[in-house]
Amino acid sequence: MADCRCVKAKAKLFSLPLVSFSNNTKAEAVSWLQRDAVCDNSRCQWSLTMDGDVDPDDENVNSVLAQETLELCHILSGQPPTVIGELCQMMPSGSAWDISDQPVAATVKAMLEYFSEANAADCRNFLQSMCLLCENIPMRLESRLMSVAGYANNVCENPSPGVTKEEPPSPRSELQLVKRPRIDHWEHYIGAVTRSLLRRWERLSGALVKEVQLENVWVNPRTANRGRDRPDQTPGPTDRGSRTPEPDGDFGSLESRVTLETFLQGCAGKVTVVAGPAGSGKTLLMSCLGQQWAHGLGPVPSSYLFVLLEFRLLNLLSSPLSLSELLFRHYLPPKGEDDDDVKRAIVDYLLSNPAQSCWVLDGYDEFYSKLSGPEVQGERLDPEKPLPVADLISGLLNRQLLPGCTVLVTCRVRDVMDLEGVSDKVGQLLGWDSQEIKDYVDDFFGVKGDSANRAFGGQAADLLLSSQHLLAMSCLPALCNICCICLKHLLLEEKEGGAKVQDRGGETRGKDAEKKPEGVQIAGERKESGEDLITDGTNGRTQVQIPSTLTPVQIPSTLTQVQTPSTLSQVQIPSTLSQVQIPSTLSQVQIPSTLSQVQIPSTLSQVQIPSTLTLVQIPSTLTQVQKPSTLSQVQTPSTLSQVQIPSTLTLVQIPSTLTQVQIPSTLSQVQIPSTLSQVQIPSTLTPVQIPSTLTQVQIPSTLSQVQIPSTLSQVYLNVLCAFLSRNSAKGGKTGKAKTSKPPHRPSTLSWYRSEICELSQLAWRGLEKSKILFLEEDIPRSVLDFSIRTGLLSQVELRLESGTLARAYCFIHLTVQEFLAALRIMTSADVSDAQLKKSFRSRKYGDKFAEKLSSVLPEFSTLRKLEFCGSSLTATGAASLASALEKCPEITEINLSDNSLKDEGIKHVADIFAKLPRLASVMVSRNNSSLTTVDYLVGKMSSCFNIQRVHADAMKEVTVTFSQNSDMDSHHKKSEPSVSLLNQKWNKPEMQKVVKSLARCPALSVLDLSGGQWDVEVLKTLTQFLPKFNVTEKIILNDSCSSVDDLVVLTALLSKHPAVVELHIRLQSSPDPVPVSIVFSGGSKRPANTKTLCLGCCGLLHTGLTRVLRSLGTSCDLAVLDLSSNCLGNNGLKKLLDVLPHLGNIREIDASDNGISVEGVTMLAGALCSCDNLTEIHIRDGGREQVILKFCSGGSDDKEQLKMFRMNNSSLLPAHITALCMRLVRCRSPLELDLSHSSLKDKAVESLLRVLPKMASLQRLNVSHSVTSTAAALILARCLTVSRRVTSVELRPQSECFVLFDRGKAEQASCRLTHYSLNSDNVERLTEILLQGPELSDLDLSSNRLEDEGVKRLVDSLPRLKINSFVNLSNNSLTQRGLLDVAGTLVTCDDVSGVEVSVGAGERCLIWFRQNDGRCEKTLSVKGSSLESDHLVRLAAIVSNCPSLTKLEFKNNSLQSEWIEDFVKALDVGQTGCSVSIDECWIRAEKAVSLVCRCLEVSSNIQTIRVDHTTLHLFLMKSTGLTSVSLVDCALEGRQLSPVKSIIQRRPSLTELDFSHNSLGAAGAESLCSVLPLLPELSSLSVVSKETCETVVEKLSQALLQSATVQCLNLSGHVISDAAAQTMTAILPRLRSLNLSHCSWSAAAGLQLVRALGRCVRLEVLCLDCVHLDENSRACLAQALRKIRSIRSLKLNEIAAAVEPSEANGVLDLLAAMEELTRIEELELDGWRMSGGGVEQLSRLLPVWTELRKISLSKNLISDQSGDKLLEALTSCGHLEELSLCSNQLGDLTAARMALVLPSMTHITALDVSENAVGSEGSESLSRAMKCMKKLSRIQLTSVGTSELCAVAASLAHCPLIRDVGLGWNNCGDEVVLELARVLPVCQKLTRIDLESNSVSVVGVEALLRALQSCPALELIRLWRNDVSSSDAQRLSLKDGRLNFSST
Repeated sequence: MADCRCVKAKAKLFSLPLVSFSNNTKAEAVSWLQRDAVCDNSRCQWSLTMDGDVDPDDENVNSVLAQETLELCHILSGQPPTVIGELCQMMPSGSAWDISDQPVAATVKAMLEYFSEANAADCRNFLQSMCLLCENIPMRLESRLMSVAGYANNVCENPSPGVTKEEPPSPRSELQLVKRPRIDHWEHYIGAVTRSLLRRWERLSGALVKEVQLENVWVNPRTANRGRDRPDQTPGPTDRGSRTPEPDGDFGSLESRVTLETFLQGCAGKVTVVAGPAGSGKTLLMSCLGQQWAHGLGPVPSSYLFVLLEFRLLNLLSSPLSLSELLFRHYLPPKGEDDDDVKRAIVDYLLSNPAQSCWVLDGYDEFYSKLSGPEVQGERLDPEKPLPVADLISGLLNRQLLPGCTVLVTCRVRDVMDLEGVSDKVGQLLGWDSQEIKDYVDDFFGVKGDSANRAFGGQAADLLLSSQHLLAMSCLPALCNICCICLKHLLLEEKEGGAKVQDRGGETRGKDAEKKPEGVQIAGERKESGEDLITDGTNGRTQVQIPSTLTPVQIPSTLTQVQTPSTLSQVQIPSTLSQVQIPSTLSQVQIPSTLSQVQIPSTLSQVQIPSTLTLVQIPSTLTQVQKPSTLSQVQTPSTLSQVQIPSTLTLVQIPSTLTQVQIPSTLSQVQIPSTLSQVQIPSTLTPVQIPSTLTQVQIPSTLSQVQIPSTLSQVYLNVLCAFLSRNSAKGGKTGKAKTSKPPHRPSTLSWYRSEICELSQLAWRGLEKSKILFLEEDIPRSVLDFSIRTGLLSQVELRLESGTLARAYCFIHLTVQEFLAALRIMTSADVSDAQLKKSFRSRKYGDKFAEKLSSVLPEFSTLRKLEFCGSSLTATGAASLASALEKCPEITEINLSDNSLKDEGIKHVADIFAKLPRLASVMVSRNNSSLTTVDYLVGKMSSCFNIQRVHADAMKEVTVTFSQNSDMDSHHKKSEPSVSLLNQKWNKPEMQKVVKSLARCPALSVLDLSGGQWDVEVLKTLTQFLPKFNVTEKIILNDSCSSVDDLVVLTALLSKHPAVVELHIRLQSSPDPVPVSIVFSGGSKRPANTKTLCLGCCGLLHTGLTRVLRSLGTSCDLAVLDLSSNCLGNNGLKKLLDVLPHLGNIREIDASDNGISVEGVTMLAGALCSCDNLTEIHIRDGGREQVILKFCSGGSDDKEQLKMFRMNNSSLLPAHITALCMRLVRCRSPLELDLSHSSLKDKAVESLLRVLPKMASLQRLNVSHSVTSTAAALILARCLTVSRRVTSVELRPQSECFVLFDRGKAEQASCRLTHYSLNSDNVERLTEILLQGPELSDLDLSSNRLEDEGVKRLVDSLPRLKINSFVNLSNNSLTQRGLLDVAGTLVTCDDVSGVEVSVGAGERCLIWFRQNDGRCEKTLSVKGSSLESDHLVRLAAIVSNCPSLTKLEFKNNSLQSEWIEDFVKALDVGQTGCSVSIDECWIRAEKAVSLVCRCLEVSSNIQTIRVDHTTLHLFLMKSTGLTSVSLVDCALEGRQLSPVKSIIQRRPSLTELDFSHNSLGAAGAESLCSVLPLLPELSSLSVVSKETCETVVEKLSQALLQSATVQCLNLSGHVISDAAAQTMTAILPRLRSLNLSHCSWSAAAGLQLVRALGRCVRLEVLCLDCVHLDENSRACLAQALRKIRSIRSLKLNEIAAAVEPSEANGVLDLLAAMEELTRIEELELDGWRMSGGGVEQLSRLLPVWTELRKISLSKNLISDQSGDKLLEALTSCGHLEELSLCSNQLGDLTAARMALVLPSMTHITALDVSENAVGSEGSESLSRAMKCMKKLSRIQLTSVGTSELCAVAASLAHCPLIRDVGLGWNNCGDEVVLELARVLPVCQKLTRIDLESNSVSVVGVEALLRALQSCPALELIRLWRNDVSSSDAQRLSLKDGRLNFSST
């Protein structure tokens, strides 16, 4: 019905807003339906209603109700009484209807009769209400009623007064809004399913030969065996679409042969099973059934939801899923997949109307899982709960899901027994008869063939019907199709001129042969050997047995091993096969040489083909062969139904060669020797040749020579060739496409050898994994394309678990896949016997088959696994198999599950355990065994020591696993075996029997007896035998304990049995089993003398607790007691606390979730005070959620043991606080009270404050996340006044919050109230508190709402407050007004030493106080504050009024040049002077020069002025002239020096000029040289170059000749010409400081300059970094150094590279020349690559340099041993301040020496040991050294070779002056950062931390973020290249800008 226009019509009509329709609008809609939407489907109910009376207004509503009264009466009778009552109330009140006084049916009938005769308005109202209130109304009927009645709010007529009630229409409208859309969504979904099924059928029907009609398919009904009586849930006639079902009764009276359509009539509401063999067309028929439903035909009503699921696709669903997920994700998602409301509506309708659904489950035989059988009154399953697919399908079958739905299952016949007990009717599909086969063959050649080939149809039918084995195959539709493909290929080959082959039947045929189709030889008439015949041993009849599948056929590994006669004339076949004995190898057989001597049976009915040739009994001697005297003794089956078709040819053995066969000339000459050893093989016999490859197989070239395949292999080879011949895109080796297909089968097979190999591997892998579906990624692309072109693979629509569609492929038939898998075995040498598992899974296999199998099993010497499952094996067959398996030494797995074995049969198997050394597992699950089997298997463990585990689950799952000899022989300790006996419902005698067997077992690791559900007596029996068990780990008794009596029995084990150390029981664990475990000392991680008892969720009352505690006794070493989730209450808690003194070894008690109230909490507080070893109590939710007690092991003498009372997530009232704290007052040990994450109101905080002074032992009060209001925070801050022991108050509303106490009176305290809403009014209250409290170390009020007014009030009170360190007012919404108030504290408060203010982004406001160091300098820093001119004027006034202000810093304040000039002009500084720095980005080039000139003009107090990059530096002091002008790195050019030149000329007092890092050029040098002679006081000139102009130095050197006052010269970076060098030699002798670093010169110029240094006897500072000195120059430098004894600073970085021996000697010479530098203070020798000799030389010099303050030896080759000597020598340098040893080869030895040396060097301020190989031990040594370095301000440990720097981080707490820490590139984790965060609040001067390129995560960074709140001086933490995502980095940076995640 999906394509019917009526569906679209209904959808459109229902989507219109009928609630507001007028009559005209409705008429238009109906007119549209009449014109465009009338369905042409004669069976469509909607189309019937639209014919004739279409308009609801034209249809009489009363007549419609009268017509439907009968069906409505049936529907209403099933509605709830409340619905019937509500409908009855619509009748007149005078009627006084009472439904309780009469039957419901009578009431309904009377009601319907009344409204059938009532007026139209009343009838419409009734129909509207009924459709909205009632459920399970068929959609057709509901649509009609709603159409004639309209909607509830569209009442055009006036109802009668007796019916209408004055009630608002909203409830009914609400119900309408819920129900109507649900029905619409249901109908739309049915439409989608309809379209899907039609598309499916369209795909399938395209390849059909003949039309599929259910009325032409025959079924044999069978009697269904119900496992239990189930109520008849068959829907009524209405639900079945008005079809009357066929009576089924008990299925015994039905016909023996009915059509499938007739069989399925009446299946509604029932479970129907259709069975049939593989290839019988089950899947196709189900698709046809779906197509008929889609067209409104067939036995399934069109109003039902048709769900077609294939088990092979369900196998792919591994995850649990709900019913809705199965429907929408796997079957068909509704339109708009993401609309959950649509899905919810469809599922709701399905659950409300389960009978309106039909579930077709196709192919149960392909399902991996087994469905569970019927339960006794099984519980309903929750459709929303995810379940495994097998459980969902079982729920449908067992009526636990959707009771009343229709279920149709298809499977093979052998699987019907799995569905017994749930099926209502069972039918078996019947095969085709001869006429049906002939009709199909005619259709096949008529439809598939062209006009030329159509003539083959009749001939092919005759050929097929004349061949009995092809005829037997063709009774199944799929196999009939395969036979037709085979015949077509053979006949077409002949027509196309196939290759000539040798005639295999050269002799003249008899008369019978002449009657056959011309030229065609019927292979079934005669046999080439006797291997296809077998005589039934019971009655001697010969039966035709045709194999139906080749699934596990045993075929030689290569075809080259098989040899067959080249001509049939060489083969002699006896008259009856019963005369021939088939030996184990064909090499022992003697065969006649000519056919003339052979009697051939006249018909194929005389020949029997065995199902497995291995079942033939082969005597030891040929003399035992019995042969009949005549052919008449052979019995032949009379009908085809007697033919036995086996499922497998598993054990067919094919001889390796036929070359040894002797063929006598006549049958009478056949000699039968008495023994096999007498068999003679003549030497002259021509060897029979078999082709080595398939390409050599010959096929007849003419039709007269066509050989019909006589075996399944030949059939499928021809079928394979037929499919391969369809390929037209196969390319040759040259890559060119072949234009024609190969003509012959051998050529075809060779032609496509690679593709066949790939496909056979795919088929083999699939069968190995029971896989028939393959995804695209499973198949190589080229093979997939080839297979699709040839048709060997067909596409299957597959929906994955995620709900998305995917392409999957399967072979055209399972038998094709099995044949290709057999080819894989034939042609692949890598498939060995060991890889071929012998598997027998069929109900047909029984004891007889087991006996036959036993005779051949010893031949499989490499057999590894035997599966004999799902069969009818009994003790007889088990005994046979066991005797045979003894001779299979390689066997590792035996599976005999799902049989009929009883105890005796399993004993046979168990008796061979010890005889199979490689046995790994034995499965005997789901048999008929009893407790005797379990007892026997357990007893076997005492004699068979390699048994590793015995597992039995209620006799359903019985498995024995074994340890291998390699495990036993290894040196590792062998693990003890285990026993699992699950769900065993034993009584006391049975338990006694089992425990006696268990007591005789060797040591067991685990004994699992779960699921027993025993009574107390049985449990006591177990515990009585427990001491006799040898269990090392634990005993599991899950679900075996159910009462307090059981608890008492088990609890006593802890005191009675020393080996039992743990007992875990949880009685209330629904829906999971009750966990019970008894742990022994070998399986516990705790010491043997500590025991654990866990009795959680046991429902214990205080009375039951008394019994449990009494059972423990007094001598129990109980350490852990878990009583959580019970019902102890306060009374139980009191009893528990009373026994604490008797639990001497107790460590922890868990009493959580026991209904303990606040009174119980008070008792716990008292116990904490009175019980000495009770140290911690953890409580959550007032005692209702968590109560944990922890004990110490130190004993009662430890009075200093810290005790903790933690009460979290609780609502604490004032009375609770008072009672709790008054109990804790009695505590004499140090106490921590934790009330975090609780609700503390203001009154509760006041109560806490009143009792705090009395708690003398309290050390810490934790109220984190508890004090959330500002008022409560101010109340708690009063503890500074009420208790003099308070040392710190730190309060934040949503963070860590605590109060710390000292044991005595605190000298000073810290107060931090942040992130509250403190305003100006609160400041007044806080100030009063602080004035009454102790002296403060710091006050932190950041992140509040003080604003300018609140800040002003606070700073006004600063002079009265006693604060030692700082006040933090950051993030309080300050403006420039507040900035000025804060800056004013420098004047108003003498103790203020510094102010830092920023009112822009990252607002910052800090007021620093003077330390007790005697210094009184003050500083002011203003950054990013957007100051205006008037602000600068006021700041100038503040500075002028503060004579002690020594440093003023402005940065990024958007200042203009004029404002700066005015500020400088207004500054009035004192005699001490003041430095001012102003940083603005525009101070560059000309603007910088202009600003310098203007400042010098407006102020005469400027002593030095300097522009460095973008910063203006001024130093002002009264009564001094200008001494220094510097313009450094400010983009200055030579032409811009003119203004400066005029200024300089007027300043003769200048002593220093610096124009470094600019671009002066020749013009600039000229200007500079012109002023140098005008500066008589000039002593220092610095012109560091950025260019390569030689002119600059030449001009400057000439000018310096005339300026004799210059003593300090810096020409770094210049190019010095030879002329300039010559001039400079005259200047150098008078210099005191010379810097020529990075200069370039020629060898001659360099030699001149170095020689001139020898005359610089006054030189104190020499810097020659990175200059090129050749060997001569270095020698001259060494000579010069010997003459200059005045040097104090020597920098020779990167001037030597000690690689060559000569250069190494040069290094030693330079070091030796420094011996006389006794006054040296600073030495830098970086990059010398100095090794052991140089270090040794340097170490000898260090004791002479007693004034050394800095030494840098970076980038050398100092080893660990050399470093040790160097540090030892440095001990004589008592004034050393900086030590740099980075980039060397130092290790732990040097670090250890540092730990000894550095503490004695008390002046060290900087230490750099980066880029060395210091390990974890070295870091520990460094940490010890740092603890003694009190003046350390900078330490660099970048890339030191270890990430274990926690000790280094901790040692920073001992460095009070530390400012810069580098820990980058060490791969440090969070543990280092957490330690760093812990010490940060102590390092108040720390400004920078480098943590880049480590492994710090978000956890570590958040710890730093919290610590930053206590570190106002910290400016930067570098965190680039850490384990923090970009989003987290951005989030954290926004919280605090000091966290820097960038690379710069």
